[in-house]
Amino acid sequence: MTKSAKLTAVALSVFRLNGLLIEWGNTFAAPHGLTSARWQVLGAISMAPDAPNIPQIADAMGITRQAVLKQINVLVEEGLVQSLPNPTHKRSPLYTLTPRGAAAYQAVVGQWQQHVRDIAGQFSSADLDAAIRVLSTMSGAHAPNGQA
Repeated sequence: MTKSAKLTAVALSVFRLNGLLIEWGNTFAAPHGLTSARWQVLGAISMAPDAPNIPQIADAMGITRQAVLKQINVLVEEGLVQSLPNPTHKRSPLYTLTPRGAAAYQAVVGQWQQHVRDIAGQFSSADLDAAIRVLSTMSGAHAPNGQA
């Protein structure tokens, strides 16, 4: 198989895995009142060094601003996220987890950590390192200005 064919196979595998993770994640996160999309947005907010705005959340997770806005509206309504004034841009509020949102996120992350411990034995450390390198390089090759 040529390198081009292998890269195509990797891309197709990523598309398939993305779909599987979204569907699987919906079931996985449901006991915590979350969907995959809401889990993803809570994660972007939680992992940000400072309270992010919608474009920053979208960039961090590789999803559209419209998708983030849709989930943010639900998360705010459910009391999992709160908006804060943005001193640098009045029309682009910042978002932070509420205590309830932080608890829901930590609960699903704890369950996720157990899940990955359970399946980690199926992978060698070298294979995981290679996967990270390849996927990071492919992301960089397709990101605006080469920044992934």
